[in-house]
Amino acid sequence: MIDQAVIPDCPTGQIDPNAERDGRLKFGHGNEFQQELRRRVDEFFRTTGRRQRDCWQLYLKTAIFLASLATSYVLLVFVAETWWQAWPLTVVLGLTIAGIGFNIQHDGGHHAFSDRRWINKLMSMTLDLLGGSSYIWSQKHNSIHHTYANISGHDDDINIGLLGRLSPHQRRLKIHRLQHFYLWALYGFLPLKWQLYDDFHDVILGRVGEIRIPRPKGWDLVTFIAGKAIFFSFALVIPLMLHPVWVVLLFYVAGSFVQGVVLSVVFQLAHCVQEATFPQPEKTTGRIEAPWAVHQVETTVDFARGNWLLSWFIGGLNFQIEHHLFPRICHVNYPALSKVVEETCRELGVNYTANPTLRAGLASHFRWLRQMGLPETKSQVSEIEP
Repeated sequence: MIDQAVIPDCPTGQIDPNAERDGRLKFGHGNEFQQELRRRVDEFFRTTGRRQRDCWQLYLKTAIFLASLATSYVLLVFVAETWWQAWPLTVVLGLTIAGIGFNIQHDGGHHAFSDRRWINKLMSMTLDLLGGSSYIWSQKHNSIHHTYANISGHDDDINIGLLGRLSPHQRRLKIHRLQHFYLWALYGFLPLKWQLYDDFHDVILGRVGEIRIPRPKGWDLVTFIAGKAIFFSFALVIPLMLHPVWVVLLFYVAGSFVQGVVLSVVFQLAHCVQEATFPQPEKTTGRIEAPWAVHQVETTVDFARGNWLLSWFIGGLNFQIEHHLFPRICHVNYPALSKVVEETCRELGVNYTANPTLRAGLASHFRWLRQMGLPETKSQVSEIEP
């Protein structure tokens, strides 16, 4: 049987029965689709003999990415002497860090890496060594984004502040008229924002966006502080012992920029595209009309499912529908699992969408950004001028 595969933060795998009593956003009644999908996925694993977790392919990828991280860092900091040596290594380092996030940290953080809890915890903590916070990520991504995908005011991942408008339910500024051009560059600065500001802000205030979270305590707090200390030691302190300040800062920003663009674009192609929906609670009931599992499918879009190299590098996150439905199943299963999910959606009338190529996904995101920046759209809710 699937172990906690659907509804990532409810141990029973069902909608939390306390949701209505504590004021959390509620979803539509009826889970026939979810039950049938789980039955078919259970049958898929039973008949194929596949492992849901502890897949050898992921352990091999982990070794490859960690070896690439160590090699590119050592060569960049201790060996490179010219710009034409340093720049390619910086790009490789940035891509490797993104790959570790996509594959190692992401599966570990979702308890999809292994059946052993300590292995998942260890893999998720790679984010702390790379400048982020596994604790804040778990609160923001697992508990908030994976529950309230594409719901403005609840999903903080679609809130990028005044500089961008990703949902028709967000306010529009005049500057957004050009966001389909400038946001691509700003995506590159998101890791710096996480590393230097967001994590500290969220821990101090105990809040992600408008949603309150418990502040880290005990070992979670130790991990947060130690992770930041280790990251800044490797990113800045050690390089500053060997290179001028301006060189260190330049390449630190450059590596983070590569990482940021790749991480951000992969997320945007799955949620902020023309094919995805952006529902809001019904005014009379305060409830999202669709049941939770249907909501996940219709707010999410797959892309480039036939591109095996892309799938390998980004940890199967081009199969984002499958990931949102089964976040605790290792991503190496997603390509095969997608056939089961798509067939079930078609038969039960759930809108399953996928852009056929990476280029199609990029184009759809570009068109969505342009649409959200227009002064008049049918779906626009409110508009203000700066």
